[in-house]
Amino acid sequence: MNTIKTKLNPRKTFWKDGACSHAMFHLLNHEFDNVKPLEEKASDLLAGGIAQKGHQCGMLWGASLAIGTESFRKYKDRNMAIATAINASKLLVNSFQKRTKTVNCRDISRVNWENKFELALYMLKTFARGFVFSPCFNLIVKWTPEALNASNKGLNEQPDFSIPVHSCSTELIKKMGGSEEESIMVAGFAGGIGLSGHACGALSAAIWYKMLQLSKSEQGKSQAMFNNPDARKILRTFYMQTDSEVLCKNICQRQFKSVDEHSDYIKTGGCSHIINALEKI
Repeated sequence: MNTIKTKLNPRKTFWKDGACSHAMFHLLNHEFDNVKPLEEKASDLLAGGIAQKGHQCGMLWGASLAIGTESFRKYKDRNMAIATAINASKLLVNSFQKRTKTVNCRDISRVNWENKFELALYMLKTFARGFVFSPCFNLIVKWTPEALNASNKGLNEQPDFSIPVHSCSTELIKKMGGSEEESIMVAGFAGGIGLSGHACGALSAAIWYKMLQLSKSEQGKSQAMFNNPDARKILRTFYMQTDSEVLCKNICQRQFKSVDEHSDYIKTGGCSHIINALEKI
């Protein structure tokens, strides 16, 4: 007997989960019938644009993780699963950009999360007008159905690739000891999410996986959202390798136009210094 799936309210889900990345990951996982509570919780630190740094909105990171989760389940062939996750994440970025005209948290929230004064002022204003009416809460309500449409379209398209598929994020998680599923969950982070050239996907993958490891070993213990020591360590290591550059297109000095182009770059040693450094954390 088929059961009717409960429709989640994006605003209430955001309120309950406490982080936009976590909420969006959970909302799409629910639609795909994937249950991943620890993995979802581990995405908290991608909120605020990667540990509150203001880069890609956490909703994008969370949605891309949900796409990778479903791509792993949908496709047994590793190349197909990774390529599909990258392609679907590209459509996701396009959808988000169409909705917001930007991908960056700092442009949407108009706050520097690391500035205590700005953060306090933002919270005061938010509480004064009602937390659920903040720009981020309104955005998740409007974009969730669009994110689901983009995800479904990408997951059901035939991705274009002709060589073995590699994702910088997937390679890193495998080196860090992640499972095949965990490595494909982050596949869409490649090239700054869907080859978009924005903030490095390997950086976010490292933060997510480190938080996942901690979630597994310390179940029930909450990780600090702000000024997290593990995130700081990962960021320091990353900055040392990139001279504090974060954007993929600047680090690689190119923007990848196809899955094959990115795969060839990674296969021939591209970004290996970053992957090797993050692997050791």
